[in-house]
Amino acid sequence: MSVRETLSLDLGDRSYEIVIGENVLASLGARLKPMLKGRQIGLVTNETVAPLYAETVIRSLEEAGFQVTLVILPDGERYKNWETLNLIFDALIGAKFERQGAIVALGGGVVGDMAGYAAASLLRGVPYVQVPTTLLAQVDSSVGGKTGINHPLGKNLIGAFYQPKLVLMDLATLHTLPKRELLAGLAEVIKYGIIWDEALFQQLEEQLEPLLALDYGVLAKVVHRCCVIKAEVVAKDERETGVRALLNLGHTFGHAIENLAGYGENLHGEAVGMGMMMAAHMAYLRGMVDAALVARVRALIVRAGLPEFPAQRQPLAAYLDAMGRDKKVVAGKMRFVLPTGMGAAVVVDDVTDASLAQVLAPYASDVQN
Repeated sequence: MSVRETLSLDLGDRSYEIVIGENVLASLGARLKPMLKGRQIGLVTNETVAPLYAETVIRSLEEAGFQVTLVILPDGERYKNWETLNLIFDALIGAKFERQGAIVALGGGVVGDMAGYAAASLLRGVPYVQVPTTLLAQVDSSVGGKTGINHPLGKNLIGAFYQPKLVLMDLATLHTLPKRELLAGLAEVIKYGIIWDEALFQQLEEQLEPLLALDYGVLAKVVHRCCVIKAEVVAKDERETGVRALLNLGHTFGHAIENLAGYGENLHGEAVGMGMMMAAHMAYLRGMVDAALVARVRALIVRAGLPEFPAQRQPLAAYLDAMGRDKKVVAGKMRFVLPTGMGAAVVVDDVTDASLAQVLAPYASDVQN
C-alpha cells in the first residue's frame, strides 16, 4: 500500500481522512470495510473514467466483501443536471439500495458533486466516499462537502453540504488526465496561493514545469498543501458563512463565464483563471493591491497555459445578469473575493457598477476596447 500522506478534516463526529498517495486505488475496499456497516456500494463514475479505473476499484471492493452496482454517467459539465442525477437514483433504487449502503464517486468534480448530492438525497442520506481522479477534484471539489448540480440559469444553484466518509486521492490517475483538464485544475491550485499562502504561489512560479510534467515529488507536496489549506478553512467554516467564502476567488466572474458560454465550453478551472485575473484587476482599481501583484497573477496564469479570455465574448449586460443570479449574492448585493496582497484576501459587497463595467469591458462583446 503506497501512501504518502494522510490528513484529517476535523468536523467533530463527521471528521474524515484525506489519503494522498500513488497507486492506492486498490486499497479502497480494505479501507472501507471497517468503516461501513452495509455491504452495498453504488460506484458512480463516467464513460471516460470507467474504462480506466472501474475494474481496479470494483475488484478491490468485491475482494473486501462488497456488492457493487456500477453507474456510468455521460462525461461533461453539461450533464451535471437533474436528468443525469436521476440515472444514479434509478440504478440504485432498482438495485434495492439500503441506507447502510454507500456511494463511491470515482471521477472528477462533476462526478463527485453529483454522486455526493445523490448520497445526501437518496433515502434521506447514505454514506459516500470521494475518489477524485482529476487535479481540480483532488485539490478542491472532493474536500469540504459541497455537492450539487447546475441549473440552466446558474452553476451549482441546487445542492447540499454533505461530508464524505473518506477521500482517497491516487496521484497516478493524473497521468491519464488530458492536458487541458490538468491545466484547469492548476487554476484552483493558484487560487490557494493568492488567498492564503504566498509561499505556495512562489513555489508554483519556481516549479511550474516539473509540476506540469507530473513530477511525483513536486505534485505530492503541492496537492498535500492545497488539501491542508482546504481542510483548515472548512474546519473553521463548514457552511461558508465566513472565511470559507475566500475559496470563491474568481468564482463569481468565472461562473458567469461558464454559464453564458454553455457548460463545458470553458472548463471550470479555465473560467476561474479568468475570474482571478478580473478579481486582481478589481482589487487594483480599489487601491487594495499594486500593479505588480496584478501582473504576477496574470503571468502565472498565462504561463500555466490557461486562457486569458473566453472563446466567445458575451454582452456586458449578460455578464452582470448572470452574476446577479450567483448563489453568493446576499441581500441583492454581489459579493466578490478580492486579494489584499499575495496570500491574503477579503470579501467585499460594495463594488460599484462603474468599476465592475471597467473590469468586464475586455471580456464583453459590446464594449469597444
